[in-house]
Amino acid sequence: MRLKDKVAIVTGSGRGIGEGIVMRFAEEGAKIIVNDVNEADALAVVEKIRAKGGQAVAVLGSVSDREVVQKMVDTAVAQFGTLDIIVNNAGITRDVMLHKMTDDQWKAVIDVNLTGVYYGIQCAGRVMREKKYGKIVNISSTSALGNAGQLNYSASKAGVIGMTKTAAKELGPKNVNVNAIAPGMIWTDMLKGMPPDVLQQMDMMLPFIVPLNRKGSPQDIANLALFLASDESSFITGQIIFCDGGMKM
Repeated sequence: MRLKDKVAIVTGSGRGIGEGIVMRFAEEGAKIIVNDVNEADALAVVEKIRAKGGQAVAVLGSVSDREVVQKMVDTAVAQFGTLDIIVNNAGITRDVMLHKMTDDQWKAVIDVNLTGVYYGIQCAGRVMREKKYGKIVNISSTSALGNAGQLNYSASKAGVIGMTKTAAKELGPKNVNVNAIAPGMIWTDMLKGMPPDVLQQMDMMLPFIVPLNRKGSPQDIANLALFLASDESSFITGQIIFCDGGMKM
């Protein structure tokens, strides 16, 4: 098992990419802190992990609240004795064109997608510095390169790239690896929630914009996250890996 007895936090893991990651980590022997704002989703994932013989605990709440993030770290240490891995995955969208965007739409996305990652890196990083070991995986997006209607989201995901590289420089001497994954079109509830006409147009354009000619799955991201969380990636840090079927090559 590639993560045997490792302790991992995955934020926003009640569904979608986050759920895919925790289930993959649990299969590989990790003990998991499942986090989500939706209690039913989080508890359902914990039960799935336990039903397969794994160990998991839920910590509810938004990563935009520092106390919630610190509680995840404290729970990991109290329940499982340490913390080895954090995947800062939680994210939201409030898509709207720039000229119509409200301050509330801007702030909501920045608070979760950017400040939440900062809290995760800082709170987990303090434990990892002391033990001189850790794996931090941040979830960015191909939208970090810019996407119409997503000024707030693009800014937050570009900020994650900058934080990843800076944290990698600071934490590298403490044997802590910090990397980011930039997913492309991944078939999750976030994508499924788009208007039907937009999804239809996306499907028509897929062969022209994604060389692999398919949408990604949470499993695609989970497999990459597993590699970055394992010791197989021990000499990789400060990297942004696009998992997008070649869309942004």
